[in-house]
Amino acid sequence: MRQANLFDIGVDGASEPSTLPTAQADPPAFASVLVDIPTRALAEPFAYAVPSDMSGRVQVGCAVLVSFGNRPALGYVVALASSLAELPGTEGLKLSSVKPIRTILTDPLFSEESAELALWMSKEYVAAPAECLRLFLPPGASPRLKRDEDGTYRLERPTTREASARWVSLTDAGRAFEPPARATRQRQLVQALSAGPVTTRELNALYTDMSAAIRTLEKKGVVTVEERRAWRGVAHGESRLSSARAEVPEQLTEGQRSALEAIERARAAQAGDVVLIDGVTGSGKTEVYLSAIERVLASGRSACVLVPEISLTAQTVGRFRSRFGDAVAVFHSRLSAGERLDQWDMVRAGAARVVVGARSALFCPHRDLGIIIIDEEHEQSYKQGSAPRYHAREVAAKMARRYGCPLVLGSATPSAEALSRCRRGSYNGQRWERVEMRERPGGAVLPKIVVADLRREFAGGSRSMFSKPLYDALMGVVERREKAVLLHNRRGFAPFLMCRECGCVPTCKHCSTALTYHERTHTLECHTCGAVYHVQAYPSPASKCPSCGSPYLAKMGVGTQQVEDALLQILPKDVAVIRMDADSTRGKDGHAKLLEEFDAAECAVLLGTQMIAKGLDFPEVTLVGVVNADYALKMPDFRASERAYDLLEQVAGRAGRGERPGEVIIQTYLPHDPVIRAVASHDRSIFTDHDRQMRAEALYPPYVRLAHIVVSGRDRVLAERHARSLAAAVVDLFGREASAPAAVASLSVLEAPVVLGPAPCVIERAKDRFRFHLLVKCPVGYPVSEAISSVLAEVGEQRGLSVVVDIDPYDLM
Repeated sequence: MRQANLFDIGVDGASEPSTLPTAQADPPAFASVLVDIPTRALAEPFAYAVPSDMSGRVQVGCAVLVSFGNRPALGYVVALASSLAELPGTEGLKLSSVKPIRTILTDPLFSEESAELALWMSKEYVAAPAECLRLFLPPGASPRLKRDEDGTYRLERPTTREASARWVSLTDAGRAFEPPARATRQRQLVQALSAGPVTTRELNALYTDMSAAIRTLEKKGVVTVEERRAWRGVAHGESRLSSARAEVPEQLTEGQRSALEAIERARAAQAGDVVLIDGVTGSGKTEVYLSAIERVLASGRSACVLVPEISLTAQTVGRFRSRFGDAVAVFHSRLSAGERLDQWDMVRAGAARVVVGARSALFCPHRDLGIIIIDEEHEQSYKQGSAPRYHAREVAAKMARRYGCPLVLGSATPSAEALSRCRRGSYNGQRWERVEMRERPGGAVLPKIVVADLRREFAGGSRSMFSKPLYDALMGVVERREKAVLLHNRRGFAPFLMCRECGCVPTCKHCSTALTYHERTHTLECHTCGAVYHVQAYPSPASKCPSCGSPYLAKMGVGTQQVEDALLQILPKDVAVIRMDADSTRGKDGHAKLLEEFDAAECAVLLGTQMIAKGLDFPEVTLVGVVNADYALKMPDFRASERAYDLLEQVAGRAGRGERPGEVIIQTYLPHDPVIRAVASHDRSIFTDHDRQMRAEALYPPYVRLAHIVVSGRDRVLAERHARSLAAAVVDLFGREASAPAAVASLSVLEAPVVLGPAPCVIERAKDRFRFHLLVKCPVGYPVSEAISSVLAEVGEQRGLSVVVDIDPYDLM
């Protein structure tokens, strides 16, 4: 907590002496105000006095106008106290130096729980408090102060307006009204309203324009018309997918019953216990979620459900709405501004008691949260890639403890962190319990796995991207009029172009990355910064190497567009080939439309990147093919094998979810890799035992905690120099042990912090900025966030450079 000092500024903008409280005339209350300036330098709220005329009106969550330095500033009340000493961090702060709040700008925008969570996130993830608090504000543009002509200030509202609908209903007298025999429109209107109120939009959809009949009967007192708040986005997520319905099963499996019992124990404990549902693909985890939520809603509380991919939202929301009706709100980035605002308002008003969405759904204004569910908890998408770089699992765990509700994690491939915490039984004061679900409902069995060794295919003379096992299996699907899913985790037509004469690989002008070739548009695109370059590849006569001018600028590697072309060549015309990647799903509801197209087809192949690997439930899918399983295995990241295993195991689970058995064909040059062997044998321990040993020896999570610091700037020398200054300061803070990583490298448990680097990032230049990073390894439980914060404060900022801190990083590139 800090004091707001210097000069006060009057409401009319002119400087004036502050009307400070005195010891003889104490103000009725004091407030901790978080000033809306997104910088790490303002890591704490400031103390302000609540004037007597605002007593009772200032509440936690209110936006207020305060004086900060020599200018007015927007702030948010995050705590209140009757005396200055009751506010944390005010030790030694004199009453005479505390400034008063000048104006209340809004009613409360967030709760006390949200304020506490935002401040915790700021400290835990070394982020600006204002950035964390904005996560809990109503959706829309960042709030800004606006000064009106009369000199007063107000909070500028988002341009998105609330939606409304006109509802028509019969009056008491209207129920006995008999329209004239020839008044057909009036008769239709009375008949439509006899069952209850109807919106004018619904009436017009049924009978075309009914406005004249409505006006006539309104004048006669037969009907009334009133404006009511409408919720855009309520219909969003309704899907024609056959899998977007959740019928109540006749009976639960033994694993499902065990999972529900564990959740009920966690609910009864009211301590924020964590339940990890470790269930094979197709084991019925969604039914466990639905049954648990039914019990939570019956107790009067609410629920929050997170899914990792937007592609899963339509299917998941459909299932939840089939069980809970319009009490389900959906929240993700593909909603329009108006839809996001209305869904947020639905939650705040209590009209929606179940929220389903991506990680941002955590920050909706939940009412008395009774359960938090994170489906596919292992997914990297739960880690925020921009400030504040939080992990949804850790934030949800903190929320569960604050609300006294269970946190339920579900996955067929749980993360190493989750499994480690369950083995220990607790983490950060919360109990962690693992429940296994090893069977599929209805007698469905796990699919047969076939590993196609591409080395043998090549030695046998094959040059096709489809091995003989995969080709034969595709033809079998066509013959039986079934469906298949093909995974290829590289979008575009080819990963890059290369000159066959000089070896030049075109790279982005702004980043040190090779450009991906897109055949449909004849463009090279940078998937780092989004730059697009028009080019013709060989054998086009216009093909030209940018280095030597050779026409042999050839396509190298395979992308989803090229796989799509190959499928169209080998499959009959009546087999639908549907490509689903970041390029084909850019439009609104793009994911849902493609999935509905695949669902409606009699015989089809769904080709896509990792977005098709998770959660999709199509009983007609009997074949899953992986075009090349090796792309993810050799990435320079300690999580590469874990990601590869998760992806392959998840996509394999799309096959055989109905009555017909499934088959999975994995094409690879590395058939003896532990990841491939574990998936092929349905034995996770083959991979996890190897992975645990590698991480323990190399000192990586879950055996340590990591902090990743990236310094970037247009001046390479300046960026590297600042990175070295930070590294030196961290080493100095940690002491001699940190400067000698070799001394602890052989230990299975880290005893002291270790600093690695600085060094250039794998992608050294991105968006015209040079990047250097250092990695800090700390023992589990070490206050690494606090240490990094103190180092940043000590070294200070440097103009032209940005410093990004990522606590518990998932991306070291």
